[in-house]
Amino acid sequence: MKINDSIKKPVDLATSKPGSEKSGAGAAKTTASSQATSKSTENVTLSPMSAQIQSLEAKVAADNVFDIEKVDAIKSAIAGGQFKVDSEKVADGLIQTVKDLLTSKKT
Repeated sequence: MKINDSIKKPVDLATSKPGSEKSGAGAAKTTASSQATSKSTENVTLSPMSAQIQSLEAKVAADNVFDIEKVDAIKSAIAGGQFKVDSEKVADGLIQTVKDLLTSKKT
């Protein structure tokens, strides 16, 4: 299985300032006036779908992603030398992954 770091560092829109690429006194005036204007006139309304997504994200963050009891059992089996790897299951999983990758490249 290939692991890809596809999530990049998020951009903080609250700290990025419009017109910050300009230089000189004119840029300072433009930035100051745009900040004053943006504070008084900007309104953000979230769609119902966005609110639902935020609710789901909160639920996922609160849930455990893995079974801690199962992890502890595997750790103790490894430590005790009793952990067995089913090579057929591993091979089947690798073959299925390759099949999935080959079919996804065709589409």
